[in-house]
Amino acid sequence: MLNDIVYMNFSRSELTQQVAHTARDFAQQYIRPHVMEWDEAQEFPLHIFKEMGKLGLMGVLVPEEYGGSGLSYSEYSHVIQEIAKVCGSIGLSLAAHNSLCTGHILSFGNEEQKRKYLPKLASAEWLGAWGLTEANTGSDAGNIRTTAVQDGNDWIINGTKCWITHGKCGDIAVVICRTGEPRTRDNSTAFIVERGTPGFSAGKKENKLGMRASETAEMIFDNCRIPDANRMGEVGSGFKQSMKVLDGGRISIAALSLGIAKGAFEASVQYSRERHQFSKPIASFQGISFKLADMATKIAAAELLVDQACDLKQRGLPMTKEAAMAKYYASEAAVEISTDAVQIFGGYGYTKDFPVEKYYRDSKLCTIGEGTSEIQKLVISREVLK
Repeated sequence: MLNDIVYMNFSRSELTQQVAHTARDFAQQYIRPHVMEWDEAQEFPLHIFKEMGKLGLMGVLVPEEYGGSGLSYSEYSHVIQEIAKVCGSIGLSLAAHNSLCTGHILSFGNEEQKRKYLPKLASAEWLGAWGLTEANTGSDAGNIRTTAVQDGNDWIINGTKCWITHGKCGDIAVVICRTGEPRTRDNSTAFIVERGTPGFSAGKKENKLGMRASETAEMIFDNCRIPDANRMGEVGSGFKQSMKVLDGGRISIAALSLGIAKGAFEASVQYSRERHQFSKPIASFQGISFKLADMATKIAAAELLVDQACDLKQRGLPMTKEAAMAKYYASEAAVEISTDAVQIFGGYGYTKDFPVEKYYRDSKLCTIGEGTSEIQKLVISREVLK
């Protein structure tokens, strides 16, 4: 038996629908007109996130006492989906800010840290980054080489983090540093580092296939000195904290994948009705209609997995396996659906004049970021075999 947990009814509440509607309207009005402009120029539209902060979308899960919206994972999932249906890049940055940096401080920061940082993050006065990955430690996160060495009441950080969302523009970063022996479960600690701290700088900005309007860059630490007050949790607890943060982050990427898949599907349905061949709309041909049937089914299955993971997370129940399943299935489905979307559009689908080539490029990151599909299979199989 896969699970003995009783799952909830996933019907959409009025609040969830209202929040989704707000995100949908915002995406249509402020994001859609500029999607390809930002993508082509690899422009990170920081002003858009400031506007989303005014709507409460940058602190969806943050309690109201810390300046956030105090909403549930269901609302959060739908916000990401609605934004990603229009632009995966903006959805990715929204997810990274909410789930990783903000989420880490919300889950593991002390009261002083929460009151100092969460209001600025929730309002988008500050943009958040989260640093775990390094050049030689992607999936092998337990072998990080960025170090933090204690010096009196301070810590001195040295090393480089790569593939960091908002690594250049982020005002604050949660950074996981090695404070013990390599390859041990208690070898790392999480620290909060503010932009402007001497020794903290940005490195190379990546030139990417997709998600081009979401900034991805290195963070470099050269004798970066921070106070012990910026340490989160006990020394040695960083890896365990990160794994729990990634559980929630995987729900974000699953929702992001679902949004991209829905965007590609909706564009395909519309096009297949409008495009005529042999005096008929191409939707009337079985080769196309069966593709649409497969796409719709994959989206429905992914949606149930995402809703299940959100429900467990919101109720504080174990959800490592369910989050990994949602992320694995939804991300792979997004790639398959966007691939079929390009095929349905034919030659037009291969051009930048139509939207599906961008869904196609953006979708691939979802199978890699915050744990590859292979890592998700590893997580799922370990949970099943417990």
